[in-house]
This record gives sequence, structure tokens and C-alpha cells, in this order.
Amino acid sequence: MTADVVDMARRWIGTPYIHQHSANGAGTDCLGLIRGLWRERYGSEPEVAPAYTPDWGECGREEVLLAGALRHLRPVHAAAVEVPGEVLLFRMRQGGVAKHLGVLSETGEHAAFIHAYDRHGVVESPLSTPWRRRIAARFLFP
Repeated sequence: MTADVVDMARRWIGTPYIHQHSANGAGTDCLGLIRGLWRERYGSEPEVAPAYTPDWGECGREEVLLAGALRHLRPVHAAAVEVPGEVLLFRMRQGGVAKHLGVLSETGEHAAFIHAYDRHGVVESPLSTPWRRRIAARFLFP
């Protein structure tokens, strides 16, 4: 079941980064990627995402993205074995709110994840030590 999430996410690679968008091939941000995958799996999104600015996570302490993930995705215990297809939630700076999402695409020695990244679009990146340290939570699609 999780392998299909990776296959779907890989079809988004090359989609340009456009803030607040969620259209495969046309434009997306990191939340838009997860929203698009949700639509591909279930037909419609579980809730309408509120408008947000590019710097929304830089002010305030409210864990908006984490709360949304907890409403709709299944949390994975931090000690559980990683499985491709997991949704990764990242804190981009220590002490900051979680504000970036990706999909784990490979595990083990060549661990990688797929994400929409400003100025890069949707890419598959190595899950390097600096990225690993930023993981705030892991989830599975229900």
C-alpha cells in the first residue's frame, strides 16, 4: 500500500514549485504535493487548506501543519522501522514549527525522499544526516 504512494510521488518529480498550488506538472509546494497524493488516493481532500504566506512558520508558535497531519494521517512511532511511502514532517530550524513535508522514497543506505522545494520544484533528495535531524514526525496515509 505504501509503495503506491512512492510511485505516485515520483510522477510529480519535475513539477515546478509554486506556493499554495497543488497540480501535478503545473505547480505545487510541499503541502500541495501531499494534498495531490491524497486526492489521487481518495478522490478529494479531507479539508480545505487555509491560505498561508511563504513565511507562515517564521512567526508564531502554532503547530498548524503538525495538527493537520495528526487529523488526517496515521502517526508512526519514532522508533518504528522506516517504510517507503511515509510522509515526513520537518522542522527547518531548531526550535521552529514544523513547516516542510516530503515522502520517504527509499530506506537504508540510499535513503531518499520526494518533496517540493522552493527554486527546485519537486525533486527526490538524499535523506542526508542534516535532513534526518530535521524530522519532527512520520506518518502513513490511512
